[in-house]
Amino acid sequence: MTDFSRRQWLACALATALPAAASLSAQAAHVADGAWPSRPIRMVVSYPAGGVSDNVARALGDKLSAQLGQAVVIENKAGAGGAIGLDQVAKSPADGYTLGFSSISPLALSPHLGKMAFDPHKDITPVVSVMYSPVLILGTKANKAGSFAALLAQSRKDPGSVRWATAGLASLGHIVLEQLRLQAKVYITHVPYKGGGQQLNDALGGQYEILSTNASPTVMPHIQNGSLTPLAVGAPKRLESLPKVPTLAELGYPAANSSSLFGIFAPAGTPRHVLDRLNAEVNKALAEPDIQQRLKASDNVATGGSAAAFAQQIATESAGNAKIIQTSGMALE
Repeated sequence: MTDFSRRQWLACALATALPAAASLSAQAAHVADGAWPSRPIRMVVSYPAGGVSDNVARALGDKLSAQLGQAVVIENKAGAGGAIGLDQVAKSPADGYTLGFSSISPLALSPHLGKMAFDPHKDITPVVSVMYSPVLILGTKANKAGSFAALLAQSRKDPGSVRWATAGLASLGHIVLEQLRLQAKVYITHVPYKGGGQQLNDALGGQYEILSTNASPTVMPHIQNGSLTPLAVGAPKRLESLPKVPTLAELGYPAANSSSLFGIFAPAGTPRHVLDRLNAEVNKALAEPDIQQRLKASDNVATGGSAAAFAQQIATESAGNAKIIQTSGMALE
């Protein structure tokens, strides 16, 4: 082959190869910047099937499936207050195809109580808050105090006579109780359970005076028929279903005015454009009337907002939990 022929051959080869390379480069950029999602997404729900949080996650998953054009497959991984589910998310590929639905407790509470299987600061990325679940302070038939103020007055007059049941040691209800103990300077006997089922059964049997629990369709009928009496609620504002029941902040105990905040999480390192898209799509879904109604029916409240605001909420609650745990020694109870 002459030098001239060789130059002609190279020119032809380059003319063919460069557009192909440019096409491949464009395809790669498209995958990196905008092709997500191109296959089904797994959402790990940190609680058992059938509960309020699971029902909300499934409804939200259906909305996201329609909006994104890909199936959102729900997988329940319950246990350890939500930490088992988020551990699985933390250890999944950071490609946008594994998400978690959980309360913020595994990030804001659990790390202050013991060693975690993942690093809540480095391995998980908050995407968007979804809802808050109010904490109800309820009197059982054993309770003789007609109001929250009367309850505290009885506790001061006869320390330890009021028994307060929570879902367990270092649960959110326990945090609320410890905050009240410190702020109101009263001694109330803590009765920790291992979950909510037996706790509610014993409440209906009058085995103790006070119950703290999250709002749910399981609890509300007992309030409506008078078996349980609402004394206060931990929430940013009063519930529409219980407009006469004040928040703990209104009663003068803002530090105890806690509710369970739930949201969507992703593995750390998930591409920013995926996180931004997810945040926008979840906010869009939360604005839909049927999602709003589903949450309202269970006395939970849609939140939404930016990922930065959600991360700040987690950081603020984590700092508050660390302080109350250290002050009260509750982890050692």
